[in-house]
Amino acid sequence: MKQYLNSYWFRSAYYSFLQRFSIILFGLFNFMILARILSVPEMGIWGLFLTIITLAENTKTALLKNAHIKFVSSNLESEEKSVVASSSLLINLAITLLYVLLIVVFGPLISGLLNMELTFAQLLNWFIPGLMVMAFFAHLEAVQQSHFDFKGVFAGNFTRQFLFFIILLIHYIFKIDFPLYYLSIYFSLSILAGLAVLYLYSKKYLLGRFNPSKKMTGQLLHFGGYIFGSSVLSSIFANLDQLLTARFLTPVSVAFYNTAKRINGFIDIPTYAGAEILFPKMSQAASAKGIEGVRNLYEKMVSVLLALIIPAALVVIIFPKLFIYILAGTRYYAAAPLLQLYMFISIIGTFQHQSATSLDSMGKTRLNFTANLVAFFIKLLLTFLFLKYMGFYGAITAAVITSVISAVIWYVLIRKQTGVHFSSIFKNIFLMYGQAYTQVLQLIRKNKS
Repeated sequence: MKQYLNSYWFRSAYYSFLQRFSIILFGLFNFMILARILSVPEMGIWGLFLTIITLAENTKTALLKNAHIKFVSSNLESEEKSVVASSSLLINLAITLLYVLLIVVFGPLISGLLNMELTFAQLLNWFIPGLMVMAFFAHLEAVQQSHFDFKGVFAGNFTRQFLFFIILLIHYIFKIDFPLYYLSIYFSLSILAGLAVLYLYSKKYLLGRFNPSKKMTGQLLHFGGYIFGSSVLSSIFANLDQLLTARFLTPVSVAFYNTAKRINGFIDIPTYAGAEILFPKMSQAASAKGIEGVRNLYEKMVSVLLALIIPAALVVIIFPKLFIYILAGTRYYAAAPLLQLYMFISIIGTFQHQSATSLDSMGKTRLNFTANLVAFFIKLLLTFLFLKYMGFYGAITAAVITSVISAVIWYVLIRKQTGVHFSSIFKNIFLMYGQAYTQVLQLIRKNKS
């Protein structure tokens, strides 16, 4: 038992799940407070701000983290590890400065295109220090995970989420009013606190040298280029409903979509945590065992994730208004149908996330990018058409249809590349449910006796 608890899979799953869970949980707590402080239009503006910032963070991380992990984990020499880390940080800072330039120059234009007030541009401008801090935060995350250590990543993310929550709670309890841009300042301070904690856990892996090389920079960009493109597309793909709803409708409509997305985030915890855990091990399996190793890991991971997600999603689908009432109150009941459909999308999305991770670990980054590009344009076209002719429910309708089409595309790709059998996945799911049922019966009988 002790050996199992000390295994990579248990430790990484434990901390990755805690990290994802804490991010979503505090996100929900923060949303519950803000939904009772801010007006519905202000909630729409804040929700879209978080969408843009998360998109920027995720895409930059996609370019660097997987490449950083792959090259560090495959090099045993500390000098080579130092070159990888230094080159990764250099690219990270360069992209961050590009983001800052885009905010300064195009902030007001973005606000206009998304039908937001200038308050939105104000939020972005006040968050520029936070963007700079995020660059170092993301770098230390990659350093931790490249050494198969997830503890510090959890501690850093927990700190930033907890501090932001405490600040909002103080405002709520003592009824302290504040302008919307204060949230950007609080968000930046929280990330800075998280960075300090993450550094304490990561300093044992830092070699104290900054020696980037042109060759390694090129290798990181080459490996991460298609992953970056895939991440940009998948991130925009996931948030296209909110972005286009803001463009064609109002911030109020965005607030309803954001409410449904927040609750849906709980269901997606296992999926994203699973992808983070799976990538380092799949990279090793692809090198050591080839296609068979990747296939076995894929089938096992997807089986476990679906066994967890399906029951939880069904509960939310049956009682959507209950969850919305707890989270945001009766003002947001219009989000109930959106929430039910997002649950369906989450179940299907499990296959896509793990398939994308598998392809990247096998070095099939270009194929992954192409699949994401096709799905993106399908969703863009359908979302535009359905929003135009259906209004409020147009974006979610397009999202459901696109998810079904994408599921078919990803099934064909992963089956062709690895020989995955979906029948094996569903067989594993029923076996896990059977085993769980048997263990529950045994526990009941033991307690009775």
